[in-house]
Amino acid sequence: MAEEGNLGTVAWREVLAETTARIDEAGLPTVEARWIVEEAGGLDPADEGSGLDDLVTERGMFRHDELLRRRLAGEPLQYVFGHWSFRTLDLMVDQRVLIPRPETEAVVGHALDEFDRVATGRSDGVRVADLGTGSGAIGLSIAVERAVARVVCTDRSPEALAVARANLAGLGRPARRVTLEEGSWFDALPGELRGRLDLLVSNPPYVGAGELLPSEVVDWEPHAALVPGTEGTEDLDLLVDGAPAWLVPGGALVLELDPRQVDRLAQRAVAVGLVDVEARPDLGGRDRALVARMPG
Repeated sequence: MAEEGNLGTVAWREVLAETTARIDEAGLPTVEARWIVEEAGGLDPADEGSGLDDLVTERGMFRHDELLRRRLAGEPLQYVFGHWSFRTLDLMVDQRVLIPRPETEAVVGHALDEFDRVATGRSDGVRVADLGTGSGAIGLSIAVERAVARVVCTDRSPEALAVARANLAGLGRPARRVTLEEGSWFDALPGELRGRLDLLVSNPPYVGAGELLPSEVVDWEPHAALVPGTEGTEDLDLLVDGAPAWLVPGGALVLELDPRQVDRLAQRAVAVGLVDVEARPDLGGRDRALVARMPG
């Protein structure tokens, strides 16, 4: 087939050099050029560049040119590829959901610390809710990384849940321990879980309405998943206030938030009766997660 034919003697290494120059000229990180070439050519990043000497096929070049065009037009690389790595997962992502970020990977790590504390000495399943799941990054990661997790992932957006459902379908056996529910925050949870959740975790919208964000975020990512209202803490407040009614004694609430919001939310958590309230850092050392527990 012609579309599978090689383009003369052009190797991916030559394409990479030209792509790097164009990416650099656009003011983007040059490492993206290699990612685009690897994605277009189906090259294994672990191959240490040996695949770069392979000849370029017509199909591969078409794919490369389309990826590069979209990236140079300002579209986030994660949406351009249609998938992105998050902890152990390769998640489908598009404009229906937020892009999974390293900060949230760290939040999952803190949630797993709380999971392990709650699970100590238990043989039954540990009940987890990921509220506002988006792509499913948090809830699906917990299900994959902890075999006794029983996870409910919720979102008020049917479009976001469609993405989460696609990611759930690719999860394999852990998918049997995950359910998806549509609805706003606690309203989406089955009533029988009230007072029975061991872990509540969420990465809610936490950007204030007047805050400046990069155009790559504003122009492409779903606004409702970023901005909850004027203050930026509206959904965080709701989650803190509602958590005690859903958690078991000793259960934990883990929220992603802006470092500037930590003190305010910590005080609110104490006011509603939560204990052991503390901030936990992201990979850059900034306070990124609020962890609070129900009295045991």
